[in-house]
Amino acid sequence: MLRSVSPVLYFLLVVSAHVTVAAKGIPRRRLKLADDEASRAASESRDNSVEWRQSGGLEPGEPAAAFTVPTLSGEFVYLPGAAASAEVSVLIHAFTNKSAFLECLWSSSASLASLVEELPASAQVLFLSLDDSAATDALWMRERLHVAAKKHGQEEVLSRLHVSPVPVFAVGNWIAGVLYSWACAGHNCGLAQAVFTSQGWDVPVIVKRLDARYDWLTGRWATTRYELRDAGDGCEPSPSVDGAVAWLSEGNCSFFAKVQNMAKSNASGVLVSALPGNAIRDMNCVGAECFAPLSLPAAMVHLQPAVTHALRSGVDVNVSFQTTPSPNFFIAIDQQGALAEMGWFLYPSFSFINWQAQWFDFSAALQLKLESPATVLPVFDKVQMQSDKGAVADVNIPPDLSAFDTLMLDASLSCPGSRDASCPRWDHTVRLFVCCDRLGPYCHVELGRWITAFRRGIGRWQTDVSPLLPVLDAGVCRFTMKTAPWAMPWVVSLNLRFSVANLTGEKLRPFRVMSLYDGGTFDKTYNRRYPPIEFPVPASTKKVELYAVITGHGSDDNGCAEFCVTSHHFLVNGVHNNTRSFDSAGSALGCAEHAKEGAVPNEHGTWLYGRGGWCDGLQVDPWRLDVTTQLEVSGQASNTIRYLGLFNGKDPDPTQQPGYIVMSSFLVFFK
Repeated sequence: MLRSVSPVLYFLLVVSAHVTVAAKGIPRRRLKLADDEASRAASESRDNSVEWRQSGGLEPGEPAAAFTVPTLSGEFVYLPGAAASAEVSVLIHAFTNKSAFLECLWSSSASLASLVEELPASAQVLFLSLDDSAATDALWMRERLHVAAKKHGQEEVLSRLHVSPVPVFAVGNWIAGVLYSWACAGHNCGLAQAVFTSQGWDVPVIVKRLDARYDWLTGRWATTRYELRDAGDGCEPSPSVDGAVAWLSEGNCSFFAKVQNMAKSNASGVLVSALPGNAIRDMNCVGAECFAPLSLPAAMVHLQPAVTHALRSGVDVNVSFQTTPSPNFFIAIDQQGALAEMGWFLYPSFSFINWQAQWFDFSAALQLKLESPATVLPVFDKVQMQSDKGAVADVNIPPDLSAFDTLMLDASLSCPGSRDASCPRWDHTVRLFVCCDRLGPYCHVELGRWITAFRRGIGRWQTDVSPLLPVLDAGVCRFTMKTAPWAMPWVVSLNLRFSVANLTGEKLRPFRVMSLYDGGTFDKTYNRRYPPIEFPVPASTKKVELYAVITGHGSDDNGCAEFCVTSHHFLVNGVHNNTRSFDSAGSALGCAEHAKEGAVPNEHGTWLYGRGGWCDGLQVDPWRLDVTTQLEVSGQASNTIRYLGLFNGKDPDPTQQPGYIVMSSFLVFFK
């Protein structure tokens, strides 16, 4: 537990932070701010603080004003518009000892290791405290960071980790206003608490709690009041907890074993108390345990002697559960100087800060790419997409597309409001179709595919669909972008970007697209639907590409096709097996690892898990493969191509609720 600091110590810490800036100067040297610039920044920060109070608050996406915050190493100065500021993102974390989630975040060695080992070089992190004990908190946080950095040989990262002894309520700038106005009660913010009552007590005992991870433990605490009963360490079933919440001590067996034993005992829930001196830990399953989900709610709290004594004395104790809203614990500023939310932390780990910082790097790099020369054709500009109609636009395609060999889709998805809370729940497939000739072969061709983020309002991607240039005929083309008709609305923007990638040498351009297969229900009849296709290679063809966009959805008894490993085989002329396999499907961090490539981080739900060819909050990249040498290209020689979709190398054969494959596949001919 953290102690309160004396007024004298607090004064000395703050004075020390100011007088050491000339000697230390880490943040100032990093951001290249001269003394007069720092003074102006501080002045602008104070002015902005007044403007914030008058305007009613700042929102995500709005520019962050300059600010200065004293730290244990000097001052952290942020100055918008400075060259160095444009090179970094700033992630701000406000700690409070009232949160079991944050206690675990900081006490977990794995959590701290992820921060010092994986924080992108472009990210600066500012640590604050919401409590009166801010000075002591700062010393404790700095010690934890230094120990972790030294242990993992990452001392360099300490120059980008800045700890302030000044409490949030005294920083005197807009940070406090944003943290409080963005208040929330989710996994990474809000104060989860257990409330114990007994007839002989004058006041309830209210303590912080950390709920076990929900992805293996699906039960939820009800708003009712439960009876609490002692069951020792819970390492054996206990008939005495029938219908009650089991009060267990930490240790002697795994958390999973404790919960499983209490489930066998017909308990209503589980409360595990930490051993004396131990921090609250993240209650999770390990290895094979995670494949046996349980339906009991469970949480961890600190040992409460009054509760244990009452139970062992035969006194009735009841417990209820509540979540008190708190200021936000995490906000950020991206490389463009815009305020940003940090999303939902599924469990207590600094990895979620790293993933957000990685996404900021991706976003900054994308902005640079979008500044490259291109002919831009707008399709949608912040159009609401909802219902079966979706978003529809008729666009005049210019006649001179033959000059280009590259087509990029610049797409973004945002929410009706500025906050993540306004975003649609769940993840849905978004598909873009185009039709330039209602009677032509290319009408209703899928031009692009994305997966929406789960309650996050960010997401912009550039997708290379150059092989599909032939589907765009000169004249008016109708573009339709849609998702599930029952989904909440998304706001979409889309530009077509035409350019020339090959400026030297022989230029090959696609001139014909031949449709192949389109997926379907992934059951035992799946592969019977797709007979071989015979085709000649058109005259003048120089190259042939296999082009496919494949994603697996749904979950049968094997987790197919979203969370199982499927393979997709295109057999050319009965000899050449071209295979696309989704090996990361079902892996714990298969999609989190793609944050640096544009997967929206820190979404709600199980966004971290690998999936069958897709991730929440990411474009679906086409699979392209040169198959020219596999074909007979002379004259009118006939070729064949056949498709098979397999699970574990065999035809899928689910016993219940089969999933499905969404696929668009083509052969593209270049000349």
